[in-house]
Amino acid sequence: CFNSGSSWNSCDFETNLCRVLPEFNLHPGWIRRNGQSGMGPPYSDHNGNESAYFLSLSSEMQSSSAALRTSVFLPTDEEHLCQIRFHYWVSHMSGIFMVGLQKHSEDTVTNIWQVSGELRNQWNVNTITIKSTEKYEVIFSVMLETQRQGESVAIDDITFSEGC
Repeated sequence: CFNSGSSWNSCDFETNLCRVLPEFNLHPGWIRRNGQSGMGPPYSDHNGNESAYFLSLSSEMQSSSAALRTSVFLPTDEEHLCQIRFHYWVSHMSGIFMVGLQKHSEDTVTNIWQVSGELRNQWNVNTITIKSTEKYEVIFSVMLETQRQGESVAIDDITFSEGC
């Protein structure tokens, strides 16, 4: 179901080209970096590659939230649900990492998945399935109370199925 070879359906952040997240480098709070950047953990991407890129929260963020918004997706149907697979890192005691859905007729973002901070320094992977009868956007967001040395939040390899 996942076509990882297509830049249309996948964001591995190796380049600045990521069609589903058209402006990820313009989202304040996020920084595109690799494990060799000297900015603390994670020290590699989810494959263990120190020179491969991912997005992480900028350490300049003292306390607040940062969001990453996709382009607009068309409504799903029974045969083509939208599945989004992503790798995430939340080694942050006060951090909450959320995925939200914003339908075009609604002003609010509906939270469809979240994980709260822990100090396990490891990449995790998750897949969420979205059904929507109208156009929608998906928002990856992080909320932090405080930011301490050695704590971080990162995201890598967001893959979108054909139904998105």
